[in-house]
Amino acid sequence: MLRLLTILSFFMISQFALLAQGRFDAVVIKDHKLTDNIYMLEGSGGNVGIYINDDEVLMIDDQFAPLSDKLKAKIKELSGGKTTKLINTHWHGDHTGGNENFGKDGAMIIAHENVRGRMSKEVVRGDRVSPPSPAIALPVVTYKEGMQLYIMDEPVMITHMHRAHTDGDSFVFFPESNVLHMGDCFFKNRFPFIDLNSGGSIDGVIKAVEVALMLVDDKTQIIPGHGSMASKSDLVDYHKCLTTVRSKVAQHIKGGGTLEGLDPAIITEGYEEWGGGFINAEKITQTIFNSLSSIE
Repeated sequence: MLRLLTILSFFMISQFALLAQGRFDAVVIKDHKLTDNIYMLEGSGGNVGIYINDDEVLMIDDQFAPLSDKLKAKIKELSGGKTTKLINTHWHGDHTGGNENFGKDGAMIIAHENVRGRMSKEVVRGDRVSPPSPAIALPVVTYKEGMQLYIMDEPVMITHMHRAHTDGDSFVFFPESNVLHMGDCFFKNRFPFIDLNSGGSIDGVIKAVEVALMLVDDKTQIIPGHGSMASKSDLVDYHKCLTTVRSKVAQHIKGGGTLEGLDPAIITEGYEEWGGGFINAEKITQTIFNSLSSIE
């Protein structure tokens, strides 16, 4: 009986793995050239940033593990080489899923210290359980507030955003190229996912956007965590949406209102089209309510 159960368990795990891989079979990695050296790659999961020169390839986020070979092929097509440095903007699997595969290729993985901390242990978020990542997938260079890299003569500014989408978010800014990768602190034209269980907060996201608005100008090319390439005007729209919805929820709480008494349609009025992703009006309303209610 034990042998039969073992065989059945192995079969089920294999089937789940095949289903997960099948989900990504049709994904095509699309590249968008931003400068002579910088590209945004779209596939499935968070947007990837690539900086290329003759000696190195710097990668920002790496989507899901089953897409690693496709990402590597695209990077080789664009650069002729492979990733040497990899920055994670936060710990979620659609941004770090390929860490193990790129780590095995020798990429130096860089991220905020909380990214390493969360990836090093089992993380439970509701009914979702993320197991600890293998050592090869973990960041080997971490920081508390930020750090500065130089890829040849190109400065790369990495800045931690406190309690935003998670507690380990970072921006990656190329000041000379005027390109900013915001990770999941920016969902273009859609309501964001704010991971309260991982230290995220609505006020932190708004603050992160305000920091970004101080960095960018009308010519800055902004890579959002999700969505198409963006500009300062898109970020201004995002900030207005977040502050408008937050204000309505805050007024409801101030008046003694409960979560059950909130009407998502009223709270998100004017932003109906922003609820087309997996975070709809009801979810963003609930998230903001819970985030503000947790403030002591």
